[in-house]
Amino acid sequence: MTATPQAVRRALARARDGKSLDVAEVSALLDARHDDLAALMSIAASLRDQGLESAGRPGVITYSRKVFIPLTRLCRDRCHYCTFATVPGRLPAPYLSPDEVLEIARRGAALGCKEALFTLGDRPEERWPQAAAWLEEQGYADTLSYVRAMAVRVLEETGLLPHLNPGVMSWSELQRLKPVAPSMGMMLETTATRLWSEPGGPHFGSPDKEPAVRVRVIEDAGRHAIPFTTGILVGIGETVEERAESLLELRRLSRTYGHVQEVIVQNFRAKPDTAMRDADDLPLDDYLAAVATARVVLGPRARVQAPPNLTDEGELELLLAAGVDDWGGVSPLTPDHVNPERPWPHLDDLAARTAAAGFVLRERLTAHPEYVRREDPWLDPRLVPHVRALAGSDGLAVEGRSPEGLPWQEPDAALVSSGRTDLHETVDTVGRSGDRRSDFDEVYGDWAEIGERANHTSGAPARLGSDVRSALRSAEREPSALTDDEALALMTAEGEALEALCRLADDVRRDRVGDVVTYVVNRNINFTNVCYTGCRFCAFAQRRTDVDAYSLSYDEVADRAREAWDVGATEVCMQGGIDPQLPGTAYLDLARAVKRGAPDLHLHAYSPMEVVNGVARTGLSLEEFLIAVKEAGVDSLPGTAAEILDDDVRWVLTKGKLPTAQWIEVVQTAHRVGIPTTSTMMYGHVDAPHHWVAHLMLLARLQEESGGFTEFVPLPFVHHNAPIYLAGVARTGPTARDNRAVHAMARLLLDGRIENIQCSWVKLGDEGCRTVLAGGVNDLGGTLMEETISRMAGSEFGSAKTPAEIAAVAAGAGRPVRQRTTTYGAVDAERSAAAEGRGGLLGAALPLV
Repeated sequence: MTATPQAVRRALARARDGKSLDVAEVSALLDARHDDLAALMSIAASLRDQGLESAGRPGVITYSRKVFIPLTRLCRDRCHYCTFATVPGRLPAPYLSPDEVLEIARRGAALGCKEALFTLGDRPEERWPQAAAWLEEQGYADTLSYVRAMAVRVLEETGLLPHLNPGVMSWSELQRLKPVAPSMGMMLETTATRLWSEPGGPHFGSPDKEPAVRVRVIEDAGRHAIPFTTGILVGIGETVEERAESLLELRRLSRTYGHVQEVIVQNFRAKPDTAMRDADDLPLDDYLAAVATARVVLGPRARVQAPPNLTDEGELELLLAAGVDDWGGVSPLTPDHVNPERPWPHLDDLAARTAAAGFVLRERLTAHPEYVRREDPWLDPRLVPHVRALAGSDGLAVEGRSPEGLPWQEPDAALVSSGRTDLHETVDTVGRSGDRRSDFDEVYGDWAEIGERANHTSGAPARLGSDVRSALRSAEREPSALTDDEALALMTAEGEALEALCRLADDVRRDRVGDVVTYVVNRNINFTNVCYTGCRFCAFAQRRTDVDAYSLSYDEVADRAREAWDVGATEVCMQGGIDPQLPGTAYLDLARAVKRGAPDLHLHAYSPMEVVNGVARTGLSLEEFLIAVKEAGVDSLPGTAAEILDDDVRWVLTKGKLPTAQWIEVVQTAHRVGIPTTSTMMYGHVDAPHHWVAHLMLLARLQEESGGFTEFVPLPFVHHNAPIYLAGVARTGPTARDNRAVHAMARLLLDGRIENIQCSWVKLGDEGCRTVLAGGVNDLGGTLMEETISRMAGSEFGSAKTPAEIAAVAAGAGRPVRQRTTTYGAVDAERSAAAEGRGGLLGAALPLV
């Protein structure tokens, strides 16, 4: 339905006043015509000019000088308007050969191009046997592996900067490709699911065109801090309201992650030999309204692009009048293989048309200036030399500079000690020399939006009427067979019901593992606190330039391992921040350093987040990487980075951390290759009891499948210095009731699967541990010697304990203690005596890290 003139003018007035617009108002703007369209374009142009002024380049319209590399024109999708995708019989080979790729790139470099646009069909090997056979013959596991390899060769042999458009990618695939390309892209096209799901729709039969899947890819790119190009395709059968919804979704994605570097508003052009060959082209007024509305919705800071070859040259000035500030990639060499019937304008003509509208045309790089200037966390360190070679101080391209091949290489081959390694002398009583990292206001995202989503996740559903007493009876019969409803009833129990729950959990504990409380003598080594993931709960992470940032050298790591062994430790637990400048082999070399310092020390190292980072940095598969770290000395993995295994909660908590499915894949693959892991849950922040129940039940299912979890560790959220608390979003941690219920329910729901339930004395304190020891817990964790992460978050319970202090905690609960190994085996008498004999040193003699 077309908006009334009154509705259009109301929407124009709100847009002129800078008010936030809803779907109906955006739809009304899209319907603006005649004088109303002129008014809309004027508002859009004014916003564009404000944004350029704020960016320090008033009156500058940008473009990228590129070559188009159609790596493969095979595709598993069947879009009804596409002429790019074809069939194997029409191609000399399923893929361009490396020589062909490099020939295009070299010719482009000779003409002064700086971007190599890799465009290709989605996963052709899954539809076309010829594609699968070609990849196998050439030694590539899949299309994306070939994309990665060719991007590296283009960087090294020509200096062109790859921009990758390989279609739908998983979280891990995006992570693997980020080190080889300063930017990537994928059009959202539309959020109208019916155009994909209903027969006759332009995307019907195309699995990669499902809007929800494409939104997920754009979100995952944001989590990885990848400068990302996206946009809408206008005129493919969507309604005006659906067009409005697509623009608002792009605004949400951009504001949430800050990674949408440009939004393309592309007009549909009918092509011969396609199912939509008889469809009408998008009318010019519809296109201008879409461009201007995109500018109004996205705001002055957005970069709005219109492809100059899809509009008649005489109409380019109208696009500028509608708020466009970027022409996208323009090639002096290769055609637009997606729209071959529409040649690029000559760059001199494009500059003249731009000048006629009162602007100056400037060349940019494939990553926009805002990302080029900031570098961290947007550009992988391996790409920085290539980008710097072509960028000016303003982040735009240096005009006339030709690219030259540079090695694509790791940062320095070894870690060197940097920053403070004596943080125990500099932190104040709440754990930090300052309560916020230097980029607090930009690294975590829009706190208002985060707060809204936190309110959504933390609302607990009403109990579904299950009686607590009935649930207790069910738990007495078979604890692990509780239904979701029964488990939630018990998880929220209070008063006498809570007491009964804890008694039952302790009875189950006594039947399964006896009364002995176990502990391990260990040392934590946090080898760096430099991290760019941006987890919103973490007070540990620092930027490299922050005063409290540090990194340990391999020799320092070896020394700490040796010191731990000398005072009786049997384990080192080693984790660190996700530092993009870590050498690719760092995780292997760190493990070797520990074993060099103490060959017989059990190395418990690398969270699933670190594992996927290692996979991306080495180029190995997940299984290959885990086998490699095992061979380097890793004996088990900490099951941290789990937080809450619910993606909605995880987004609020972690922004860029791995999704639930990826965490599961890491731990299950580790179990498959013979590496045991722990399991954890951090609770009491923006979550609710139903999340705790679901998390525990998921762990139980995983243990039934792989059997590799050695223990479960509930981790109460420590709020004091957590950014998400400082921003007023998270709670102040769990209550004492929550702590008792979570530990007791862990014993019941994991019964028969995970035998050992541990409590964290660092987070609960001595009395808190004694309380849960009476409610299902059988393990007190490690002596630690030092524990940085909780201390930096503001934990009040110290960072080390001696075996005697551990024994005192258990004695207060009326329980004996026994030292154990990491995997709950017996410790030989010599090791145990060494730990007890040097007990005073365990808590005092070693420097904090």
